[in-house]
Amino acid sequence: MIKVFLIFFGSQCSIYAQNQAKEYKVTGTVIDSETKEPVPFVQVAVFSLKAESPIAYTDTNFDGAFSLDVQAGTYNLRLYLIGYQQFERENLNIDRNLNLDKIEFVNEGENLEEVTVQSSKILMRTNVEGITINPGQNLSNIGGTLLDILRNTPSVRVGDDGGISLRGSTGTNVLINGRNSSLTQNLDQIPASAIEQIRIINNPNARYDAEAEGGIIDIILKKGDDLGTNGGVEFTYGTRGRMNTGARFNHRTVNYNVYAGYNLRRWRDVGTRRIEREIFGDGERLNQETGNRNENTGHTFNYGADYYFGKNTISYEGVFSTSLDKQINTLYSRLATIDSDDLVLEYVRRNNENETDDGLENSLIYERSFDDKERSFKFIVSNSYVNQFKTQNIEIFRNASSPNPENLNGQERAFTDEKRYNTIIQADYIHPFSNKLKLEIGAKSNLRNFDNDYDYSRFEEGFQDFVNDPNISNRFDYKDRIHAGYFVLSKSSDKIDITAGLRGEYTTVDTYLYNTDERNTQEYFNLFPSLQTLYKFNEAQQIKFTYSRRIDRPTAWRLNPFPDITDSLNVRRGNPFLQPEMIHSLELGHIMELKKASLTTNFFYRQVSGLLDFITVIEDGISFSQPENLNTGESYGVELIGLVEIAPWWNVSGSLTGFNISVDGSNLGEEFVNSGFAWNTKINSDFKLPLDISLQFVFNYDSPEIEAQGRDLSQYFLDANIQKSFFDKKGSLALSIRDIFDTRRFAGNSLTNTFSQSFYSKRETRIALISARYNF
Repeated sequence: MIKVFLIFFGSQCSIYAQNQAKEYKVTGTVIDSETKEPVPFVQVAVFSLKAESPIAYTDTNFDGAFSLDVQAGTYNLRLYLIGYQQFERENLNIDRNLNLDKIEFVNEGENLEEVTVQSSKILMRTNVEGITINPGQNLSNIGGTLLDILRNTPSVRVGDDGGISLRGSTGTNVLINGRNSSLTQNLDQIPASAIEQIRIINNPNARYDAEAEGGIIDIILKKGDDLGTNGGVEFTYGTRGRMNTGARFNHRTVNYNVYAGYNLRRWRDVGTRRIEREIFGDGERLNQETGNRNENTGHTFNYGADYYFGKNTISYEGVFSTSLDKQINTLYSRLATIDSDDLVLEYVRRNNENETDDGLENSLIYERSFDDKERSFKFIVSNSYVNQFKTQNIEIFRNASSPNPENLNGQERAFTDEKRYNTIIQADYIHPFSNKLKLEIGAKSNLRNFDNDYDYSRFEEGFQDFVNDPNISNRFDYKDRIHAGYFVLSKSSDKIDITAGLRGEYTTVDTYLYNTDERNTQEYFNLFPSLQTLYKFNEAQQIKFTYSRRIDRPTAWRLNPFPDITDSLNVRRGNPFLQPEMIHSLELGHIMELKKASLTTNFFYRQVSGLLDFITVIEDGISFSQPENLNTGESYGVELIGLVEIAPWWNVSGSLTGFNISVDGSNLGEEFVNSGFAWNTKINSDFKLPLDISLQFVFNYDSPEIEAQGRDLSQYFLDANIQKSFFDKKGSLALSIRDIFDTRRFAGNSLTNTFSQSFYSKRETRIALISARYNF
């Protein structure tokens, strides 16, 4: 009996040992179904039949290859990557080492396929509409915000006030996760560490809003797409006590995904601004200098969840942000005669300003897929809200050159309560036909409301109190409703892809001034055709042509006629009679993709009717700046975007954009006619050193650029960054020095028949930051 038991026990141990030993390697290479190029960073997971969580998973490397160790059995194999359709192979029998060879991964984007450029440092995709960049691969973005990323983005220029322009055009439509949002009103509040991708769409087709002359900038926030539990933490500390810290987390299974992220940013800054203006008729010269100190503390939360059931996905995406900005601006003004420098007027104006910004966005998204992977349906409802409350306490020291208490002889106070609402309702459907023909149709309603309540008062000695000034205080309410429908028809072949579309937008605008009981309404309907073509010489070279008609509607703050008198000698006011710009945009491009280099060349042309630009006029010695519709504007130029791997440890990427701008404002006067050539370049040089050390230099140069009445002068700066990776590249420690030579500043000049003016603005731009990161 014992002998039988020992024989049975031994046989079971042998069988158990044999089963334990049956572990095999599953290998393969993932390639793009169209370009046949390897696709890196694809998540490859193996699931037991009907199981929710994978038993093994990995990512493809830069060559698209993967390898998994799996015990013998029958499994389902699935592949995931943003921008590609999920791949699944069911009932895969693994009873030996299995090489799946090449697996073709289908890009879920447009027919006009992307060309993907990879290096050890940069992931950049160039397609028929623009580029997609991964900001996390640029060390200069460490500890920064969205504006810092855009400063290092091809064709983008960031102004002194945070305004952005694309290829010389300030009319851009900034989206968050593909949607219009009130949160984009303050781009410096969006931390760089919360951003997954930025998509620059220079010439959008009819699928997108026709809004904006220059194109679209789409900000994709991080949400987490890796299977399992993942996350990361980051801490950045820099000169003047600057700090940026954050954490993110996500947990994903086959059926659901939940994620959350938090960022705390404290940023301190100092700066100065100088203006010199000569008024020819009065024979007077104004000299002003403003010193600025500010501190901004902001909190940003982004969170959401995805639920997958059958061919359906329901997603919720939320963002909450709150910030407090404290600043003190001290303005020194001196007005004197030009000939003898005799003093006419002198005063100091000190503005102590606090501003709170609270923003909230909620979005609900339903997506439906079908057996035909090209067919899809999406429905979105989104609402965003921003409340900005600002207090200004202004002290005036008339007939004085310094803000000493004994010189105080005037006080002013202002409160601004501004609310912005944006609601989006959108549906999109894609239906494929045979012979690679595809139809896209959709409808969208964009409902916006801007409510600005401004209360201004002066201290009156007789009352010993602040008294409201009704000539300056005002409440301005702006509403617009844009209802749109579109269709896009795409035809793809081995050599030629063609996409043609038409979008119709019905717009109503209603503005109301409470103080004067003035109402202004507009109502109009426009059609916006678009065309995109792509000819493929071979896998390495493609040529493209795009055209679109676009519109740039005047924003609410441009329409508000009541003045901003923070500086009583330089007043900004809006214009309620502005009309929208109408734009024709064309682009011809060539895409070349070699083994270790890529080059995209774009020739572009843009014609604008009713160009919106700010005009400065002098009235009674006071400078008034307000927007006007000029006759036309025209720009044309060339853009080069390239990447080259010089050596396995050194690659260089960058862009060069040159364009000519012509402005015809002869409807206002011959002095508002101007033209000129401008160019800019951005160069990144990345070095992979021993011991997992990375070194990067980033150089930016913007040439002088013309305006209707003058031009902005050139600016340039150089950043340096070094990073050491730890723990199998899960952790890193980095040092970033921005603007090494302290050269970045803004300057410009204007010349008219009545005055000449120059300005110079310099902030503290030479900054050192130390950042530590860890991902799990």
